[in-house]
Amino acid sequence: MSSRSVLGAIICLLPGVSIAATSPLSIPDTPAGHTLGAWLAAFNSGDRERIESFDKTHAPWLAIDRAMELRAHTGGYELQSIDRSGKLWIVFRAKLKAGPSQISGSLVVKPDDPDAISLLLLNPAGTEPDVVTLTAAERDQVIEGAAKRLAEFYLAPKLAQKMAAALRTQQKRGDYRDITNSEVLAARLTDDLRAISNDKHVSVHFSRDVVPPDPTDTPDQNPDTDTRLRERLEASNCGFERAEHLPPNIGYLKINLFAEPGICAPTASAAMAFLANSDTLIFDLRDNHGGSPRMAALISSYLFAMPTHLDDSFDRQKNATVQLWTDPYSPGRKFTDKPVFVLTSRKTFSSAELFSYDMKTLKRGTLIGETTGGGAHTVAPHRLGDHFFIEVPFGGFVNPLTGTDWEGTGVEPDIKVDAADALDEALKRARDQTESEGSPR
Repeated sequence: MSSRSVLGAIICLLPGVSIAATSPLSIPDTPAGHTLGAWLAAFNSGDRERIESFDKTHAPWLAIDRAMELRAHTGGYELQSIDRSGKLWIVFRAKLKAGPSQISGSLVVKPDDPDAISLLLLNPAGTEPDVVTLTAAERDQVIEGAAKRLAEFYLAPKLAQKMAAALRTQQKRGDYRDITNSEVLAARLTDDLRAISNDKHVSVHFSRDVVPPDPTDTPDQNPDTDTRLRERLEASNCGFERAEHLPPNIGYLKINLFAEPGICAPTASAAMAFLANSDTLIFDLRDNHGGSPRMAALISSYLFAMPTHLDDSFDRQKNATVQLWTDPYSPGRKFTDKPVFVLTSRKTFSSAELFSYDMKTLKRGTLIGETTGGGAHTVAPHRLGDHFFIEVPFGGFVNPLTGTDWEGTGVEPDIKVDAADALDEALKRARDQTESEGSPR
């Protein structure tokens, strides 16, 4: 999807917060309305502890430092109007207390956990393009298209039929009738599908850019040579945020994305070569939401002396199972006989969990941090219209040693600490180990 300026912050829901005290406007008496009222009251207070407390419990995808920057910039918000709303969503306008500017906001809470916010967007008023506003025909096309794509591709046919039937029932009942905001519709459909399936990989997305055709509709298209994809990945250094040596001789690699090796293998190889002489290696996956299993296998290839069977992947459409192995021909030096630590958080997901799970089951690395998000399925996007697509899980991984995966449960760390403390814990253990082995500082 296109990049855009999205301002957002969540604050603590506290008992006894008066919506009326926050704004003279009447806010709907709904789960979304209650959350909006509590958000305004606490955010306007500027109390970091209140914001951070709710962020950890109800919106772990948000960063507290960004929230405080937003509060300092805006001075808080004064609610101006409620444009449209439903039980689980609300679209509103507010004025900055620090100036005359206004914002348009959208807030969505989850159907199975109304205290949890799945979407909070705050954009400068008047900046939304026309494609954000839905017609009834466009809304119906997205919902029916999602139902059909699930029935056709989802890895569990019975569950796919259940999700498709639920979407059609809720559409017929009018649950989506008042939604004219594309971003709200995408969030609501995603929340409903996940509430039914408990599958965190299934999701509906809105794109301000026109969505390209499915690869199956254009078989000559190769994602590895997609110019725009290459440009985006290269601009982010393929997800490799930091590679550095920490004293005494500890290699530290922070990876926020497992990108396609067809584009990003040279970046991965360069990072591993830079750290090859370290006594210990720390992989920081606390902000890694996944990506390509092939990149996880490529990085794993540097950690094993011999070809190693990592996982098996089942594909519903092909009715086939493919084995995932390390690559015996990865360029550069390997890091095969030294300690490895992997840092995890609740945000660690998908292929980042694959890497973590393999390191743990193969006893190649020690996991430190929090239990991961719990997404073991393989996913492909399918177009639903000019500005919508759905990501449908079509297969999943099974570890050859355990005979199972981490879907719905996450990967449990060997050493449980708060994600914020995981690096300090890994460094302490790495340094203690270095000292016990008598390596010079």
